[in-house]
Amino acid sequence: MAPIQNFLSLVKFSHTLFALPFALIGYFMGIEFSIHEFDWTLFVKVLLCMVFARSAAMAFNRYIDRDIDAANERTANVREIPRGVISPNAALIFVVINSILFIATTYFINDICFYLSPVALLVVLGYSFTKRFTALCHLVLGLGLSLAPIGAYLAVVGSFATLPVLLSIAVLFWVSGFDLIYALQDESFDRKMSLHSIPVALGAKGTLVLSTIFHLVTATLIIWITFLANGNYLFWIGSLIFIALLAYQHLIVKANDLSKVNRAFFTTNGIASVIFSIFVISSFYIH
Repeated sequence: MAPIQNFLSLVKFSHTLFALPFALIGYFMGIEFSIHEFDWTLFVKVLLCMVFARSAAMAFNRYIDRDIDAANERTANVREIPRGVISPNAALIFVVINSILFIATTYFINDICFYLSPVALLVVLGYSFTKRFTALCHLVLGLGLSLAPIGAYLAVVGSFATLPVLLSIAVLFWVSGFDLIYALQDESFDRKMSLHSIPVALGAKGTLVLSTIFHLVTATLIIWITFLANGNYLFWIGSLIFIALLAYQHLIVKANDLSKVNRAFFTTNGIASVIFSIFVISSFYIH
């Protein structure tokens, strides 16, 4: 068995910064807008669900894409399976274990989370196949991460509500928008391998325009959510910083200059999600 750090690298554990802050917002939103109180046991279960589902999804993606990753110069010497530090069978076993742990954990949360857990797994695991037949793969990735806030809310309340659903839609367009930027790096490779992506379909300029549109939708939804939640000054500060960082990544990435893609993809979006969650959650307790 490969050392634990290899598996943490396999699933890009540091990228949990994208979805986890929104799961936390969903959890505390459930407490703020219902009669439920904070429960450490439930909180830990929600965190475990996030870790298990995301680990299964990332490892499955690496398993399914292992031949593609080996053929891509950008990933061949970076990703664990092409490098030989983790075997395909070990990665697949890791996927199965995390999937079982995810479903088992939802069983101890409530019925709706348990019944919907296979659906959530179908989305997050199914994403790995989509680039083989549709350019809408970026939206499927966004859908997978968008399950975090609504899932955490359901864990607390046990029913759907407008605010967490809108937050999930905002996450869908946010993730899809920045994934379009990230996917620009592989435009020529995807075309060569007959893989489907929006950069292949629209080219760099068209992709950046669509990414901008997606993030405008995200910004609109974030403002709408802030109004609906009767957000105080902290909520508004968090929302405006998040939107400003959305705009920033579009200023630093150009169709003819992709040198700052990683800064836009990981650094900017990671900071944006963490800051937004800190201000929004703080707004529920500081008035």
